[in-house]
Amino acid sequence: MTLKKRFIALLFICFTIALTGQNKPDIIQINTDQLSIILSIKDDGRLAFQYFGRKISGDGALFEQYRTRFLPDTQYPVWNEVYPAYGARSFIEPALQLTHPNGVLTTELTYRSHSKRAIDNNIEETHIRLKDKRYEVYIDVCLKAYQKENIISESVRIKNEEKNPLLVQKLASSYLPLHANAYYLTHFHGTWAAEMNLTEEALTTGIKLIETKKGVRATQSENPSFLLSLNGKANEESGEVYGGSLAWSGNYQLSFQIDESGILHTLAGMNPFASSYTLEKNEALESPEMLWTYSWNGKGQVSRNFHRWARKYGMQHGDVERPIVLNSWEGAYFNFNDSILTSMIDDAAELGVELFVLDDGWFGNKYPRDNDKAGLGDWQTNTKKLPGGIHPLAEYAHTKNVDFGIWIEPEMVNPKSELAEKNPGWIVRSKGREPYVMRNQWILDLTNPQVQDFIVDTFDEIIRLSPLISYVKWDANRHVENAGSSYLKEEEQSHFWIDYVQGLYTVYERIRKKHPDISIQLCSSGGGRLDYGALRFHDEFWASDNTNPLNRIFIQYGTNHLFPAIGTGSHVSANPNHQTGMSSPLKFRFDVAMSGRLGLELQPKDMTEKEKDFAAKAIVHYKRIRPVVQFGDLYRYHSPYDGSGWTSFMYISEKKDKAVFFAYSIQHHERTKFFECKLNGLDTKKKYRITELNTNNGIKSFWGDGKIFTGEELAYVGINLSIRYLYESTVLLLEEI
Repeated sequence: MTLKKRFIALLFICFTIALTGQNKPDIIQINTDQLSIILSIKDDGRLAFQYFGRKISGDGALFEQYRTRFLPDTQYPVWNEVYPAYGARSFIEPALQLTHPNGVLTTELTYRSHSKRAIDNNIEETHIRLKDKRYEVYIDVCLKAYQKENIISESVRIKNEEKNPLLVQKLASSYLPLHANAYYLTHFHGTWAAEMNLTEEALTTGIKLIETKKGVRATQSENPSFLLSLNGKANEESGEVYGGSLAWSGNYQLSFQIDESGILHTLAGMNPFASSYTLEKNEALESPEMLWTYSWNGKGQVSRNFHRWARKYGMQHGDVERPIVLNSWEGAYFNFNDSILTSMIDDAAELGVELFVLDDGWFGNKYPRDNDKAGLGDWQTNTKKLPGGIHPLAEYAHTKNVDFGIWIEPEMVNPKSELAEKNPGWIVRSKGREPYVMRNQWILDLTNPQVQDFIVDTFDEIIRLSPLISYVKWDANRHVENAGSSYLKEEEQSHFWIDYVQGLYTVYERIRKKHPDISIQLCSSGGGRLDYGALRFHDEFWASDNTNPLNRIFIQYGTNHLFPAIGTGSHVSANPNHQTGMSSPLKFRFDVAMSGRLGLELQPKDMTEKEKDFAAKAIVHYKRIRPVVQFGDLYRYHSPYDGSGWTSFMYISEKKDKAVFFAYSIQHHERTKFFECKLNGLDTKKKYRITELNTNNGIKSFWGDGKIFTGEELAYVGINLSIRYLYESTVLLLEEI
């Protein structure tokens, strides 16, 4: 080598050493308008999760040694990996667990590449490829950053490029490590008619699991949505809060583990219980999406982020106002005919209702659907009840300027039905065992493409009953027991739990492609399928079969933490309430129902003329405030859980030129107690005229009705109301002048 070449080589070596000496980690940064996720590629090739929080910029120098720890009695550095696999220098719950044909149980993932692309001017997608050090197993992590809404979704895809099958025993959607002095988890739980109750608890060392193994109606008891508050309980407008929601309609598992370093490790994904999945060569498996957001200004901003995202990306037609509904169920149940239904439509039109929905009981001939014991699955119009068919009813509704909708439950079948007699192999059952009957019905096996075709064809046939059908209420009223599939191979029976949900989504996708303009309600014994995996195919959801307003305050308070008012079907029902037997004033029932998508669940003929007059006026008021309620930002003030005996909140338009305030007294208050509330969220530089709505006999609860106040006064001083007794309530409209 010549002297010149040696000199050049020496310069190159020095330059390389200088660059290496800077010790700058390679950084992958995912940003929204206000948030950042930061990952770093370590010297050993592993990808570390460094940060998720308020948006930051810089060259990444802070993350050279950030959150680096050492295992006890070793010199091995430990980072929180982006996607921790079993066996990789960690004792936390893994996101990934595999078994190879040779018996190897461990996985070591290293960074291979990443890329970014703009899906549109609001969504940036980051793909990260990881690979096992030894095996041809690839993990692709996909993160979508929704800029304006400040939501980041994460999903994972595993592909087996080995020659032999690979057993996937766990594939989480997302992993999030956090470090704070204390952690408080807010989660949602309940049962039929009592969904989405809120519990907040301090997390302690060990593992907290929230999961379901029901398969269908998977959110009936627990919901795969939660909040994590750092260093104290979650406040509405202050403090660090993370919000998460898993978009999956089947078995799921949420895991919260505090380790010996005080780090909280959160995993979210499909439940691995009885769900091992075999991937043949070149086969892949994808996880559902996990949705994340973060707020340094309390949980109120978490809700507002999710609501804005949901209206644009998480549901169908989220920019279209929802109509006021009269649903036939509690007004007629199974006992109706043409005359009863046309009479209900007449009353609906007089009240100002915009959509009439014919609920269960309209189908079945050999096995007429006169109760819930027969006919489910036989989707032909019952000629005894409705000899003219569905179309004349829909036509009649349209002559009254009322749209028409219909109820279906296509995933289920009664044993006493033509469908069950003709297709016994379509029923979910374990081989050699009798299928369990629950609610007088069985479940159809949606892993089977023939069953998927049947449901899509059924939907088509029902829509063809009348070209005027614009709305479908899709129900699913039981969960899975004795799981098994006649369609799946013997060695694939553990695929059932995943393949059922994927089959359901395939059905939804096909139906949406063919019927993009039909409004579909997401219902499953009430709130049994309330998740963003299913909601993206639907226009709204039925939060609970319980329409009692006092219960609905709690149900909707929890629900609206993650899911928006525009999708929340909220109905005024009969007195006393059919689920609880409780009685409440009509004004209170309307004031509660008007905080969501307003509807009626009763027989109008049972109302007095005075009640009809109040209802008609309240519906006029709702049409006036509907744009704000359905598209506004939610600000919560009094929680039904805080012990005050009051609940209050407000929806504020994006321009802050209008707002609608709701307040309810949910217990009796002593004469020394009074209601007062500061209306946070308004523009303090604006002036607002306040109008009280739904006053009863001219009795008002707000002394300032019709007066003008500054935003400063309302935000800093607040208002006081005369709502002291149980079932007293207030609805106020604020308009900029």
